[in-house]
Amino acid sequence: MSVYDKIRNNKQQKVFAVLIDPDQYTDLQIDEVTRNVHESGVDLILVGGSLLIRDRLDQAIVRIRKASDKPVVLFPGSAMQVTAEADAILLLSLISGRNPEMLIGQHVIAAPYIKAAGLEVISTGYMLIDGGRPTTASYMSNASPIPNDKNDIAVCTAMAGEMLGMQAVYLDGGSGARHPVPTGMVRDVCNNIKIPVIAGGGIKDPETASKLCQAGADMIVVGNAIEKDHHMIREVSAAIRSF
Repeated sequence: MSVYDKIRNNKQQKVFAVLIDPDQYTDLQIDEVTRNVHESGVDLILVGGSLLIRDRLDQAIVRIRKASDKPVVLFPGSAMQVTAEADAILLLSLISGRNPEMLIGQHVIAAPYIKAAGLEVISTGYMLIDGGRPTTASYMSNASPIPNDKNDIAVCTAMAGEMLGMQAVYLDGGSGARHPVPTGMVRDVCNNIKIPVIAGGGIKDPETASKLCQAGADMIVVGNAIEKDHHMIREVSAAIRSF
């Protein structure tokens, strides 16, 4: 089964992904997190970040693979974050912004490398949602996030992404967000499109993950919370598995 099929065909069982930023972990921490991931029923491991300043992407994925057989999916912040060590890539197009580099520019640069790497490509409409504070993603993309009380903008943006042929949409509060994407916004988006909806950013506890699943999100991504507490993986996984 392809990674996308795993996401798309799990309407009856939510997909749980853990995001690992190689810059934020030592090798030993990567080993520990990956062991917890493997034992906790996590479905996918996302690797990447808005800004990577240490050349550790390949090294991190090699270590992850030694500890787990879960699919590894690139979550790239730029065209530089491409490697054949991964299984797939979320090819993120920032459809909530108006920066052409993040809509298509970086993709043109990365395309030949992605093809040469043989990665499964999942075309993803990326939507930054205001999480209560400026984030690295909003700064690096030079894009204003969608206000978290403007459900109509989020819905229309997601609809446009689907009409343009995106395979999924990703609603993200960004790394370090104070608040997660509002459940009402997730619910409204899910009610208006048929492609999978991914939600991430600001998810700090199992209750929040559970509410986003109840709102209709097909895939939940947790990153910062596990950097502070690796055991959080088990608790969030259990909450998602209850659906």
